Amino acid sequence: MSTSTKFRGGALAPFDWTNLSWLPMLAPTIRVEDYLDGDRYVVRAELPGIDPTKDVRITRTGDTLRLDVVRRESHTDKVHSEFHYGSFSRLVPLPAGVREETITARYANGILEITATVGQTEPTAREIPITVAPAVKPEPTAKPEPTAKPEPAAKPEPTVKAAHAGRR
Repeated sequence: MSTSTKFRGGALAPFDWTNLSWLPMLAPTIRVEDYLDGDRYVVRAELPGIDPTKDVRITRTGDTLRLDVVRRESHTDKVHSEFHYGSFSRLVPLPAGVREETITARYANGILEITATVGQTEPTAREIPITVAPAVKPEPTAKPEPTAKPEPAAKPEPTVKAAHAGRR
């Protein structure tokens, strides 16, 4: 069967994009699985063909575990290779309550296994009480002394124009 079509689960996929090395954005990342085993959190990563002492760096920042891996290409004459070489990284979110001092890593048979103990989580949300200040009554203000009202101006008398005075 050609690489342009593959049979998957009863459906014919038009193209398998994951095997194209000329599309680095679609290149596989570090494949991981994680699970809880009682009070232990376990992350397993497939990393065959690397030297874990030189090529792997594991760091924890906040609630995230970061794996940085470099796979170096050996210089042998190859006719064909589908291996991926270069730098790879993967961020794995850690569950709440992971105790940092218990994180350990072990590499065997191409699998990197990272374990950590998960303890009780401290509540991250808490209710904030509201303090009610005593009501402040406004002080009575002194009423202003009445002042003499100015007398209204006298209304002017209506004037009748002489031209219209005689007509009705």
